[in-house]
Amino acid sequence: MTILLFIVIILFASILQTSTGFGFSIMATPFLLLIFEPREAIQINLLLSLVISAALIRKIRKDVDLGILKRFMIGSLPGLPIGILIFLFTETGKLKVGVGVVILTLTLLLILNFRLKMTKLRDYCAGGISGLLTTGIGMPGPPLLLYFSGTGTPKAQLRATTLAFYLYIYSISLIVLVLFAGTNQAVWTSSGMGLPLVVLGLYFGQGLFHRINQTYFRIFTYVILLFTGFYLLIQ
Repeated sequence: MTILLFIVIILFASILQTSTGFGFSIMATPFLLLIFEPREAIQINLLLSLVISAALIRKIRKDVDLGILKRFMIGSLPGLPIGILIFLFTETGKLKVGVGVVILTLTLLLILNFRLKMTKLRDYCAGGISGLLTTGIGMPGPPLLLYFSGTGTPKAQLRATTLAFYLYIYSISLIVLVLFAGTNQAVWTSSGMGLPLVVLGLYFGQGLFHRINQTYFRIFTYVILLFTGFYLLIQ
């Protein structure tokens, strides 16, 4: 049963990540926490997300906003050490509640049609919060999704810029977590098992991206976020 759940989580999250640019960590991390210890769940998420970002970036690099990407990267640096402290000193139960609250708050703001103007300062802030959440709970996506959705960024630019940022932030965060929290064989074995599922997710997700329009894209996002957030709190 555990293996079946793992297959479903990784496959679905890979499809979501490939088709939207942000879905893997939001979908995978909460459910991986049901199977693995937090250290293992977050490191598996980082490893497989890194593979997806690396596989996709060549095809979509023309849509990356390099100015925003650079500000995200600089802004993330102060957030990384804060996140690792949260990860090291927070209990598992509180960590799950924290993830659920973050997701539900994000979704509520999106449903209420949260809007703001894009500025350089806000780019840095979004990157900083994303860096904190990456090492803290393995989820860099929520602040970027909220920021891009609030500024009405087209889905192609959203997907490309977030994936480019993930390539950077996942690499740095994985190194930081391994150095400060350690790792084990289960992380690398499970990640190896997940690689074929990621390849399948890449194939199906690319096809889905070209078929889904902006409205359905947004509705689908809300449903996934609400389900994941409530499930974590109930569980």
